Amino acid sequence: MNDITRTYRDRREAGQVLARDLAAYLGRGQLQILGLARGGVPIGREVARALGAPLDVCIVRKLGVPQWPELAMGAVATGGGVVLNTDLLRSLDIGDGAIRDAVTRETAELRRREAAYRAGRGPLDVSGRTVILVDDGIATGASMIAAVRSVREAGAARVIVGAPVGPASVCRSLREEADEVVCSTTPSNFQAVGQVFADFHQVSDDEVRELLRAPG
Repeated sequence: MNDITRTYRDRREAGQVLARDLAAYLGRGQLQILGLARGGVPIGREVARALGAPLDVCIVRKLGVPQWPELAMGAVATGGGVVLNTDLLRSLDIGDGAIRDAVTRETAELRRREAAYRAGRGPLDVSGRTVILVDDGIATGASMIAAVRSVREAGAARVIVGAPVGPASVCRSLREEADEVVCSTTPSNFQAVGQVFADFHQVSDDEVRELLRAPG
């Protein structure tokens, strides 16, 4: 991890920086890059190109707190895996009904995105592979934890987490879940992922599909 704050023009540049930080995996056999949809897919495209590995999508949906949907109380991933922030749920007194509603709502959106991005393709087989999970940044870590557990359950041999930015404490805690965590910059004043990007536009479904179709 690097505590010198880097800034990026856009996700493409961030992906190129992250790819350099992941250069040890260049030429590795049985390597698979998975970009967390949506923002992690542009990052993943740059990493996949640099490392000569295939790119696919990993779909994870944040479970937002009812009153503040941008605050994650957990996440749900493909396959139905759910990760919950029990300390936050307890402190905000969020009941089981609100949690069920959020899981139901985000699972429906997850399935919609699977259909939109995969265009009829079945689930990716990661059995025995080294999987690098890439996002455009890490905030609470809930989405990435859900993704790591999902690919481990699917049989991945090793799981690497890569992101261009995240708080040092969360990146350290992710080491309990992943085999390695590579975070290109860990600002001491971390507030939000977008703070290190000049262009942090919302990635569209069409952009994800185009990136997944692009040649390596």
